[in-house]
Amino acid sequence: MNSLLKFRKPLSSYLTSLSLHRFSSTLNYVFEETKEATSFIHPTAVVHPKAVIGQGVSVGPFCTIGSSAKLGNGCHLHPSSHIFGNTELGNHCILMTGAVVGDDLPGRTVIGSNSIIGHHAVVGIKCQDMKYKLGDECFLDMGDNNEIREFTSIHRSSKSSDRTVIGDNNLIMGSCHIAHDCKIGNNNIFANSTLLAGHIIVEDYVHTAGAIVVHQFCHIGSFSFIGGGSVVSQDVPKYMMVSGGRAELRGLNLEGLRRRGFHVTEIRSLRTAYRKIFMPSNSNSMAFDERLSEVEQDENLGTVPAVCSMLQSIRDSFTENRRGICKFGQ
Repeated sequence: MNSLLKFRKPLSSYLTSLSLHRFSSTLNYVFEETKEATSFIHPTAVVHPKAVIGQGVSVGPFCTIGSSAKLGNGCHLHPSSHIFGNTELGNHCILMTGAVVGDDLPGRTVIGSNSIIGHHAVVGIKCQDMKYKLGDECFLDMGDNNEIREFTSIHRSSKSSDRTVIGDNNLIMGSCHIAHDCKIGNNNIFANSTLLAGHIIVEDYVHTAGAIVVHQFCHIGSFSFIGGGSVVSQDVPKYMMVSGGRAELRGLNLEGLRRRGFHVTEIRSLRTAYRKIFMPSNSNSMAFDERLSEVEQDENLGTVPAVCSMLQSIRDSFTENRRGICKFGQ
């Protein structure tokens, strides 16, 4: 009996402690919710009375928010960051010091939730395309969870019938440039000073090394890799690696494929298909298109989804208004 009483006493103490802990946690939660719902605007910030400000927004010193701006809940503007024009920020966006988002132009800039605009980055301003006519509408649509690092520039479209588009979960490092009418997919990593000219399409899970230049209208396929210092003037098919002053195919992006969970049998099939197409034992035996057709008709390769996707990506590069693929060794 005494042992049971000894057991009950610490148990009751534990329950009391647990109740107090839960009560304390509830108070903290209520406090955080109240804190979240309360916006802070520094006295030196210039916020137009027509701007729509969500709950829990923090606006630092010397910031500017224009009349058509809309800020979602929990946004945070660091000192001397600015929002102009018809610009919409999703929830919990962060503008670092010196960042500029939007422009006083017809059209719209939309930034998705949980995005970071880095120090002195300029996002959603007028393009540098001579065909843009002042007064035309121009657009930038950006998805969620993007990190735009310092001194990056991203421009709106060059005409009202098009738009610059950036998907979700992209990391765009310092001093990058994304020009008018580009279409950027999801989960891409652009290293410092990646420069994309106008009308470029970048699919998903593309990785660039530093200081690369991509020619306008090029198409960069998913899971590809561009080596540092490269100048890309033609398409990069899916899964491939290119590099060089005039970028050439250097094989498959094997490390990238492994990291992204491609099965060893898929990678083996892709390597076999690549060798047959781009590294034939006798280059005079068949033309490039014939080698491509041979792989398509191969019973072991032509039925592998990853190989089919690569073959389609190659063929699409030779359709009308496309630039063909980067050079490769014959």
